[in-house]
Amino acid sequence: MKNKKGMAPFGVLCACSLATTGVLASDAGKVLDEVSVTATRETRSTGDVPQAIAVVGKETLADKKMFNVKEALQEVPGVLIDSKNGGFDARLIIRGAGLKAAYGIREIQVLRDGVPLSDPDSFTRLDFVDTQDIERIEIAKGPGNLFAAGSAGGAIQIISKSVFDTQANNLKIGAGNLGTQNYHLRVGGMIDDRQALALTVTRREMDNDWRTWNRFETTQASLKHGIQLGDGDILESEVSYAESDMQLPGAVDEAMFQTFKQTGKQTGTSEAWKHSGRYSKVWFLNSRLEMRRGDFTFKPRIYYNTWYHYHPVTGIINETESWVSNLGMDLEGNYRHAQGTLVAGITARQERAPDSRKYEYRDVTTGGGGRIVATRSDAKGRLAEIDDATTLLTGVYLQESWRPNERWIVDAGMRYDIVDFDDNNQQFRKYDYASGKYVAGAGTTQISKTFYLPAPKIAASYRLLPGLNVYAMAAQAGQIPSFSEVSTNPALEAPIARNYEIGLKARAADWSFDTSVYVNPVSKDIVQQSNGGVTTYLNAGKTDKKGFEFAGRYALDKHWELGGYYSYTKYRYTEFSEPVRVGATTVNQERAGNTLPFVPRNQYGVFAGWKQGGWRARVSANTWGEYWMDSANTQKYEGWEWIVNASLGYQFQQHSLTLNADNLFNERYAAEAKKDTTGRVTYTVGAPRALMLTYRYDFR
Repeated sequence: MKNKKGMAPFGVLCACSLATTGVLASDAGKVLDEVSVTATRETRSTGDVPQAIAVVGKETLADKKMFNVKEALQEVPGVLIDSKNGGFDARLIIRGAGLKAAYGIREIQVLRDGVPLSDPDSFTRLDFVDTQDIERIEIAKGPGNLFAAGSAGGAIQIISKSVFDTQANNLKIGAGNLGTQNYHLRVGGMIDDRQALALTVTRREMDNDWRTWNRFETTQASLKHGIQLGDGDILESEVSYAESDMQLPGAVDEAMFQTFKQTGKQTGTSEAWKHSGRYSKVWFLNSRLEMRRGDFTFKPRIYYNTWYHYHPVTGIINETESWVSNLGMDLEGNYRHAQGTLVAGITARQERAPDSRKYEYRDVTTGGGGRIVATRSDAKGRLAEIDDATTLLTGVYLQESWRPNERWIVDAGMRYDIVDFDDNNQQFRKYDYASGKYVAGAGTTQISKTFYLPAPKIAASYRLLPGLNVYAMAAQAGQIPSFSEVSTNPALEAPIARNYEIGLKARAADWSFDTSVYVNPVSKDIVQQSNGGVTTYLNAGKTDKKGFEFAGRYALDKHWELGGYYSYTKYRYTEFSEPVRVGATTVNQERAGNTLPFVPRNQYGVFAGWKQGGWRARVSANTWGEYWMDSANTQKYEGWEWIVNASLGYQFQQHSLTLNADNLFNERYAAEAKKDTTGRVTYTVGAPRALMLTYRYDFR
């Protein structure tokens, strides 16, 4: 039942008044709205924030097995997320930002309890995030919030369970098909009348035996400490350690994709690089103080993480011989005055990556002319490169939230960030994509580059009626190119994204909705260009992104709730000349007027939830419409529709059982389909049906 135009679901959504994430309602006439701090750095109900945001709350997360943040974010309009492994990895796109990331998260700031998880160049890994320790997740879309340093796509904030929350203490044991296992323990409590401790230990693993080279396992532990100081001040600190091993399966060609659709198995990859992965160890420490003196609140944060990884990728194996270190601080002040709130602060983060090394693959199979046609292991061979890099981000921010009367809220402010890159590189050997073998490297190179990123914002919310707000905003953000992009193309400039948005938000006891229309022109947009396996990054000139988003929910009674979402996008290049290799020469091909690849014109989904007594159930169905597979717009992928996820749970006193089923009907589809400039088509296949039964015991 393919819907070629993709508009019928929109009619269904409007007819049913479909869902906004994270809005709760209880007694008749009483409205309970989730709060957010991510967009404005002050606690504010989501209905009063003049920006498109979403909150995935505690009750929604309770129905997920939460192996990956994808499970929490996949029902938010304008947010595209998937995972190659099902473990910690995620490819995340918000309103087109993050599209160029081949792996990891880029162009989007990710935080945990106000502490950035993103590197100073906006690149984010999630290997040290314990997904079993999440209270709620906040999503602020596009330019225009004070947390998003150099990130045009907005911010994702993960709020962990408080050290003072004794209701969060529990034991979980879960098992499922695909070799899935989950073990989680959280114990904590007050050690005196002012101090609390909480210990969390989690073990997750998946064999993923439906596909070769796709195992995942991680062990994580954290210790949180909180102390209530005099005058209501609170100091919270945490130290955590994580070890994660993740095999990243390769893509498949058309023939192998058809075999997968017939059998449900992926027995290999059509790529030469058959042993990609990321194997990491991470220490993470942070400390956060909140001091209140009358109308002034001071919130200093200091944080540090250090990590090691072994990271085989296309053509090369990366290893951090000396651990990479990330040290940062954020000094925030909040002043409440008669007509509003003034927030201001400074931030600084430095990443130091000394003695990072790259190696050739040791075990390879070669064909004619010595071309590498397959790897036989992920063992490292000859040293190819030594790199010493430092990235420093410094920034200031200021925002006035003015409330001239009870109907109006006006936010006016800006961030200003400066990012300095410094890299010294010795390249002895390199993988040459044209010949398909290792050749002599470029020798010694040095890169020093500075980006200046102003990000002003003006936004206003007006209460038309109780529970009904209209808003408008205009904002700008500069996007930090990631260090790997700069090292590939030192001539890169920082893109500038602007966002013009209007929207309407409604909150009532048994229904709610959020809707927005936005225009997001981007100049100097960075796009990923693939030419016969060679991935490069270049400024596209200009792109124009327009979109509409709707999300809503309706409670039929105290037992039933219906909801859903819809996103329509029209993303086009307005100026872009794409380099295409023709024979031995490179020819620029004009792409102006073409649609950006991968982002579907229509994205939508519906859900139904039910609870009665100790029972609860939820079923959702999600769709990505068709999209172009390349910037030349020569071929489309049909997308996928109505992938169904379901859960059924029962709570009895301190015991609960939950059965989760992802891709319930075992649909076989491609999570990503792309075509490079040589005409080569590849598919990353979507995960099959995954079942998991979880037992939880709540300590009380």
